[in-house]
Amino acid sequence: MSLPGIIEVASFIKMYIDYRLKEKFSFKPHAIIIYVFLVLFEAVTERTKRYIFSWIRMIPFVKKKVEEERLKAKHMMEEDMNKCTKSLSVYYQLPSNGRSVEEITKEASEYLDLGDCDWKAGGLSGCVYNVDPEVTTLVTQVYGMSAWTNPLHPEVFPGIRKMEAEIVQMAIHMFNGGKNACGTMTSGGSESLLLAVKAYRDYARNVKGIRNPEILIPATGHAAFDKASQLYRMRLVRIPIDPKTQKADIKAMEKAINKNTCLLLASAPGFPHGVIDPVEKIAQLGLKYDIPVHVDACLGGFVIAFMEEAGYSLPPFDFRVKGVTSISADTHKYGYAPKGTSVILYSHPKYRQQQFFVATEWPGGIYASPTLAGSRPGGLIAACWASMMYYGRSGYVEATKKIVETHRFIEKGLREIKGIRVMGHPEACCVAVDSIEFNIYRVSDAMTKKGWSLSPLQFPSSIHLTVTFLHTRDGVAQRFVEDMRATVEEIMKTPKAEAEGAAVIYGMAQSIPDRSMVTEIASVFLDSIYNLKSDVVSNGHAK
Repeated sequence: MSLPGIIEVASFIKMYIDYRLKEKFSFKPHAIIIYVFLVLFEAVTERTKRYIFSWIRMIPFVKKKVEEERLKAKHMMEEDMNKCTKSLSVYYQLPSNGRSVEEITKEASEYLDLGDCDWKAGGLSGCVYNVDPEVTTLVTQVYGMSAWTNPLHPEVFPGIRKMEAEIVQMAIHMFNGGKNACGTMTSGGSESLLLAVKAYRDYARNVKGIRNPEILIPATGHAAFDKASQLYRMRLVRIPIDPKTQKADIKAMEKAINKNTCLLLASAPGFPHGVIDPVEKIAQLGLKYDIPVHVDACLGGFVIAFMEEAGYSLPPFDFRVKGVTSISADTHKYGYAPKGTSVILYSHPKYRQQQFFVATEWPGGIYASPTLAGSRPGGLIAACWASMMYYGRSGYVEATKKIVETHRFIEKGLREIKGIRVMGHPEACCVAVDSIEFNIYRVSDAMTKKGWSLSPLQFPSSIHLTVTFLHTRDGVAQRFVEDMRATVEEIMKTPKAEAEGAAVIYGMAQSIPDRSMVTEIASVFLDSIYNLKSDVVSNGHAK
């Protein structure tokens, strides 16, 4: 992503006016009025801010400036997205004739070697959770054996059906499900959460007679719930978290419950700060008001499920907690399966029944699918099954010991660094920090130059590291803490210095009242992913 373009789009109004005033350029009266509005933004409500900002964007010179900067950002992002591929030819159409296996393999290798990020070195926050060469060989072999299978046809591929059912049963046992517990596999955490919302929406409508079901989650609940809200046209209510613990505010949650609430959420742990919401208290609310409770363990499910056995105590979070009706966990994270697999589990079939899709009137026959997809890649199911069989319970317990030990080492080290603060008390996976001394995003910018990629958070400004198995390698965690200490010490020499690069982007993005502008920036970035440019013209397939 091109940083200068995004910066200008995200903050062009105030920065532009500040610049003009600083340089003593002449200004028309309406520009001064705009500036006054911007200065006074902090004194009005958020809704008023959005209204004023959207009104300002209608002013012709502002509207023109927005479009100019959007186009500039689009060009810069496309150039940045293609910077490491422009030396290669680009296919804009099918090759006239099929290529040989050798040619394709060679070219595919060139594609996969692109980029300068050494993601196997352990510098990433999350993203890649393990690169064990033996597991890689195993899952590649098993995927190849099952590449053409499709669980949509269980009668044709009974072995894939058995594998999926076994994955679900093993996960149920991990999370202490009872005899009625059930579930399905999905393509990832987002689909698991989408399916949970779908199941509880339909349960609310079909069983409880609620016409307009609503979702109630903590502010830190995953963005997939926003996606579900849009797709299913449901109202999503986010309740505040405790600013000290970063956990869901139980009083605020109970206050927000109404007759339409169809789902309560607890994250275990939450993606932003690695803390576990008070599952037992949220489950008590679920029992009190007869509302299903979902525990989102997509991120760290395959860590927290084994922490007790690994010697680390945790408050109850799984099906042992009365009132918990579903749990999601990603097998493609700490389950060390290839990307594209997760599980959604329910305490009773009456909930899973509402997840299913069945069309009975289609001329093509009765169509039924357990998840959002119809056809699904049986190869991923087989590869996930192979990963779980490879590690076994003892393997996951041992991996959990290393993950938690590394996580706590990093947390302790970060707490000892003057100038930053660890947010809350992270129980697993993530460690987030903020600062009241300087712009915390300056740290992530500086750490990028040292080979680390940290995740930026917002509301409040903060960054985090998701600890993976790669960080448990000898010396990696220690190097991270030392690099953080050196980086913060350097920044503390000039804590009030102006931020640059991404530090400006995330800081300004949070301050823009009209969130549609931030959406536009993100959309331009997503557009750029599908843009192709090349300096090479070869065989008529590039231009």
